[in-house]
Amino acid sequence: MTQAARYPRAKPAEIPDPAVEPTVTIERASSILGIGRGLAYAAAKRGEIPVLHLGRALRVPTAELLKMLGQ
Repeated sequence: MTQAARYPRAKPAEIPDPAVEPTVTIERASSILGIGRGLAYAAAKRGEIPVLHLGRALRVPTAELLKMLGQ
């Protein structure tokens, strides 16, 4: 059995419509981007993922996420 068969990759989450859901959590953005939660937080801290700081919460604008993905 190959390593890929033993550890299948999780299917990325669907990208919501920005008019319906203007922001998503950093966790959901990480799933959409196909990266881990920790990597997403580190990328947000470096400015590689655009985030809105709402109190202690970080939200990713859905429209910006679509731009990052070339959509």
